[in-house]
Amino acid sequence: METKNQNFFREFNQAFARGDVETILASVTDDVVWRMAGNDTIRGIEALKDALQGMDNGNDFEQEVENLITHGKQAAINGLIHSTDHNGEQRHYCFCDIYKLNKHKDGKIKEIISYVVEA
Repeated sequence: METKNQNFFREFNQAFARGDVETILASVTDDVVWRMAGNDTIRGIEALKDALQGMDNGNDFEQEVENLITHGKQAAINGLIHSTDHNGEQRHYCFCDIYKLNKHKDGKIKEIISYVVEA
C-alpha cells in the first residue's frame, strides 16, 4: 500500500502524462523551481504555467513508473515515457525526477530536478 506522499507524487507524474495543468499547478508552491538537466531553469508558478502551455502538442503520452521512493519531504521517481505523435511515430524516454516539498504533511512541491534521456 502506498503512503499519502507516494500517492501524491504518482498522481503528480500522471498529471504531466495527461497534460493536466490544473493539477500540476495546484501541487506546487508559488515560488517553485524546476531544473531540467540541459535546459533552462523555470522559477515561479507563472513561469511554470507558461512552460506548461507548450505541453499541448497533440502527442499521446504513456508513463511507466519503475521506482517511487519517498523520505520525509523528498521523493525520487524514475521510469519510462512513451510518446506517439499525430503521425503515429513513437519515441521513448527514460526519466528521473527528484522532488522537495515545502513541508512534510500536506506539502506542496517547491523544487523539481528532472533528467530525461531518449531511449
